[in-house]
Amino acid sequence: MAPSFSLRVLEVINRKRKKTRRKHDRVLRVSYVFCNHEPLWRNLVLEHLKGGFVFNGTWKSTYIAAFSPGCGPEKATSSIRVRDFYSDYLFQSWLCASLEMKPEWPERDNIQRRKRISAEEFVRDFEEPNKPVLWEGCLDNWPALEKWNRDYLIQVCGDVLFSVGPVEMKLKNYFQYADLVKEERPLYLFDAKFEQKVPQLGSDYQIPVYFQEDLFSVLGKERPDYRWVIIGPAGSGSSFHVDPNSTSAWNAVIKGSKKWVMFPPEVIPPGVHPSPDGAEVACPVSIIEWFMNFYKMTKEWKRRPVECVCKAGEVVFIPNGWWHLVINLEATRVFLASIQIFSVKHDSVQVPWAFDL
Repeated sequence: MAPSFSLRVLEVINRKRKKTRRKHDRVLRVSYVFCNHEPLWRNLVLEHLKGGFVFNGTWKSTYIAAFSPGCGPEKATSSIRVRDFYSDYLFQSWLCASLEMKPEWPERDNIQRRKRISAEEFVRDFEEPNKPVLWEGCLDNWPALEKWNRDYLIQVCGDVLFSVGPVEMKLKNYFQYADLVKEERPLYLFDAKFEQKVPQLGSDYQIPVYFQEDLFSVLGKERPDYRWVIIGPAGSGSSFHVDPNSTSAWNAVIKGSKKWVMFPPEVIPPGVHPSPDGAEVACPVSIIEWFMNFYKMTKEWKRRPVECVCKAGEVVFIPNGWWHLVINLEATRVFLASIQIFSVKHDSVQVPWAFDL
């Protein structure tokens, strides 16, 4: 039915005048280009396959391979060369997916760094004045630093499904996706129930001494999510936001490294437009786009952002109300995020959360 219909369409077009055929040709070329736009195929995969897909290099070939097993990769990825077609929208998406971090973007590091300070010193110097800090060497007793590699995690987690954006995936399949993908906004594994799903993971880390007090525990089963395991490829991360409910954050890196950019509560980052009540935030589509268009201007601001690269074995404290952006810099990383209430001040709850593996 479909081939005969296509032939009839071609017959109709061929009867038209040459000028009309040129118009049809332009429409067909534009349609072809936009129909090969990878985000469209990504939406189809996530909608129809959920997390049950096996990524094989592009979203288009992944979708075609799932529904046409006999179609080889060369056919699924074949393309027609289209000349003299330009689109700012398509170019911007391609650029953000292809561009790597410029050397000057991660090099600025002005956060205060500490080693082996007491819990009292942390409260006095950072928690009470609401200032960021990076700790070095405070995760040396974590078994995860030695054990958490790809083979170990795949073995321990098996067929367990983890939250990845709008779907759930096996860790083995997610790692394959992370190895091959190159897109503007990579899918991010962000799971709050990892300890319930794989109890072994919970025995591989200990809460740092600075965050031992846990006031959320009085809520029992009604407590909100307070810790996450986070995994993402290079280029994945979170655009500018403020953590909810007056919470603070601690974020520990087990593998890889992360670039942090933080602004105090009274300084709204360039390119970010919060609603009057702060409930919604409008900002550039991708993290790379923010770096391309806005990062340079922050060097000239009187209130410059606090920045750092947090490496494996280090912990960042993000205070209550601070705007922050984070991007993963390396291709192999595992992160763990955790929220623990450790103090209450001025009728607002201070909560360190986020520790990355």
